[in-house]
Amino acid sequence: MNPVLVTDPASLSPLALFIHADWVVKVVMGGLLLASVWTWGIILNFWRRVGRTRKAMRLFEQDFWKAEDLDAFYKTHADSELPSAKVMASGIAEWRRSTAGAGVDKVATRERLATAMSAAAAGEVDRLSDRLNILATVGSVAPFVGLFGTVWGIMRSFSAIAQAQNSSLAVVAPGIAEALFATAIGLFAAIPAVIAYNRFSHAVNRIEASLQRFADGFHTTLSRQLDSVR
Repeated sequence: MNPVLVTDPASLSPLALFIHADWVVKVVMGGLLLASVWTWGIILNFWRRVGRTRKAMRLFEQDFWKAEDLDAFYKTHADSELPSAKVMASGIAEWRRSTAGAGVDKVATRERLATAMSAAAAGEVDRLSDRLNILATVGSVAPFVGLFGTVWGIMRSFSAIAQAQNSSLAVVAPGIAEALFATAIGLFAAIPAVIAYNRFSHAVNRIEASLQRFADGFHTTLSRQLDSVR
């Protein structure tokens, strides 16, 4: 390795470190950079989606509890993709199926209503939390991938020492710099992924709790109506 690469400050720039790195370290760096870009895309998309969903759910539930005609409200929001609307639709669908016959088993109907709406709520939470596993994977794996690049770069530095029979900084610094840069990229990809995963998991848990409260309230409303069914 040319000692000039060490004495020239420009040689320690990120671009120079990437260009002069071994092909294995280049693959590691490139993969981590792609993972970082993918992670930030998921973060920005999820942040917007969760914010819109929570706001829309609040407005939907406010309108729902104010509605005087439940059938008319259902027809208006039948095609809505909101999690709250899906829970409402599952409850109404089960209500209609359970009360369609001549004899109504009230205990079984209440159980089916609770099961149907809980299943709908769980399905919506699963759909909303899609791709969170990618953030968890990047957050846990990226540092180890960067560490692999670090180990490879240090091994390359020791090889340079053996070939040059010289342990001066000019010989070992380029490989060590490349190795540490791989570690830095791994942390750059992992840290935002871990932070975002924790924050978004908390947001999804809050949405799940809100859905369950809505389902419980709707179940109570339907249960009261069930008391008047003969």
